[in-house]
Amino acid sequence: MAALGFTVNLMTLFALILAIGIVVDDAIVIVENASRHIEQGLAPREATIKAMGELTGPILGVTLVLTAVFLPASFLPGISGQMFRQFALVIAATAIISAVNALTLKPAQCALYLKPRPQEHRVNWFYRGFDRAYGALERHYLDLVGWMAHRPRRMACVFLALVGSAAGVFAVYPTALMPLEDQGYCVVIAQLPPGAAQPRVREVASSVDSLLAKTAGVRGWVTIGGYSALDSAKLSNAVTTFVIYDDWDKRPAGFSQLQLIGDLQQKFQSIPQAKFAVLPPSPIPGLGIAFGFQMMIEDRGGLGARGLQAATEALLGKASDEPGFLRLGFTTFNADSPQLFLDLDRSMARALGVSIDEVFKTVQTDLGSSYVNLFNRFNQSFQVRVQAEGEYRRRPDDLRNLAVANSAGQMVPLGVLADLRPTLGSDLIYRFNLYPAAALIGIPMPKYSSGQALDRMHDLASGTLSPGMAYEWTGLAYQEKLMGNQSYLLFALSITLVFLVLAAQYESWVDPVAVILTVPMALVGIVIALLLRRFPIDIYTQIGLVLMTALAAKNAILIVEFARVLTTAGMTPTEAAIEATRRRFRPIVMTSVAFILGVVPLLTASGAGAASQQALGTVVFGGMAASTFLAIPFVSVFYVLMRRLGDRRGTCD
Repeated sequence: MAALGFTVNLMTLFALILAIGIVVDDAIVIVENASRHIEQGLAPREATIKAMGELTGPILGVTLVLTAVFLPASFLPGISGQMFRQFALVIAATAIISAVNALTLKPAQCALYLKPRPQEHRVNWFYRGFDRAYGALERHYLDLVGWMAHRPRRMACVFLALVGSAAGVFAVYPTALMPLEDQGYCVVIAQLPPGAAQPRVREVASSVDSLLAKTAGVRGWVTIGGYSALDSAKLSNAVTTFVIYDDWDKRPAGFSQLQLIGDLQQKFQSIPQAKFAVLPPSPIPGLGIAFGFQMMIEDRGGLGARGLQAATEALLGKASDEPGFLRLGFTTFNADSPQLFLDLDRSMARALGVSIDEVFKTVQTDLGSSYVNLFNRFNQSFQVRVQAEGEYRRRPDDLRNLAVANSAGQMVPLGVLADLRPTLGSDLIYRFNLYPAAALIGIPMPKYSSGQALDRMHDLASGTLSPGMAYEWTGLAYQEKLMGNQSYLLFALSITLVFLVLAAQYESWVDPVAVILTVPMALVGIVIALLLRRFPIDIYTQIGLVLMTALAAKNAILIVEFARVLTTAGMTPTEAAIEATRRRFRPIVMTSVAFILGVVPLLTASGAGAASQQALGTVVFGGMAASTFLAIPFVSVFYVLMRRLGDRRGTCD
């Protein structure tokens, strides 16, 4: 991690957690195989040598597969690529270190520490009971494998039906970029009518403070008057409040972030002086201020601020009228803020020798400020800015009384050169893709994933926005659209690379197919797990899918490698597949169960980052369970099919 410049963050920690199961896999397989040979009468040293002779090829194959799967994922573009990169490279590095350990240190430890069990050794009741239960499981499982291996064509049809159904569900399943995280706080935005004075803003801020003081689950809050966090700008009619929840261990029973946000939204309706939006923060700092979707309505036809406001409000109204769609829709854009329009008589200014540039500089310095220089004090640099005192810029007449020097050095009142009249306009003018734009933020109801919400908003915008108006996604929504169908391409690329690596190792085009065809079975477990927990397909699902490509191939590699050896020794493909499954069943169950149990804490995670942990844990748990208990019998099926096909065409080797 230090060499790659990675920090200890959520993605690298996920990689380290899942790497625990990957690192111990090779060691478990070697120890189990050496122990099996010792039980058959070999001395520990000879048993270890024989075990390594059988397992060196599979271990190298598994390591190459893990590396081949994860390295391409690190080159994905966008924010998803940044997250993939840290996860993938850490996993690949741990896989390489694990292989080095398995091929060097672990054999020495087996030869040194493993001992034959004494003949008179008595085992306790738990061992006997566990051994009987495992023996029964193994017998029934191998009976199933044998039954399936003798009916390969029918089983291939069953496999296609299962995988086809899972792929069909996966293709239409709701999508999202990231799950909603409980980060311990939310943001409250209050917007008063245009031109609201400071006393009204302070009154609303005081009302917000009073309501929050009576709300259970709230530890504290910070209120900023005259500032809009949605626009990251000072607005005289806006109030922003950052609400901090109680610590996770001090929250009342049944506390839910969405429930608290809904309660606050309901309570703030009792303050009629302002419109309120209670927003959970963005799961990725810098990609918007809030969770949900953000779109920019663009005035590409030059329809003006009022046309832009009408289009934004029409789209927002249409989305809000959709039953059960939006939990919240909000925009701060308004073209009705009272303003003063300074109409400068340029002909008069030239006649009086007044520079146009000096007129605007004077107005800027008086109403805004102008930078002068820096001075040092207390070992720090401070800016010097010039601005009129507040009492001299309160009224329109104060602007008319400003004087500008002409070319003769005489002072000319601004009221002589310009006409000042009231008008209406927007406090902020957004530019998006160089067009005037207005921001629209929405949070869908829980039954809508963000992907479904984006599709629905696209349909509404297409039917609502008038000619000359268009829209673009930004923030999290833009990244989700950018990610698109990368998961399908990444899955296909991963399977292709696994096939090429195994084809190079086996020097055969047939045997790798028996490994590859069982990989999609992990998709069945992933889809079932997502359906049971009602999680959408997000970036953590994609990460888990790539991880399952490697881990599902790992189990199949162990069986196919042994089946190849047994076939070469004279067994039929069916006999070799059944015997290889019998020999490899125990280590596969040991490694897979260890890995599955290792992700249980992710499944049941709570506290900060719990949603991400549960999403990744669900995918890995479901995929690994299917790869272990559903895919293994099909390894024998496809090995038999591919061997028959290869023997018929003479392409097995």
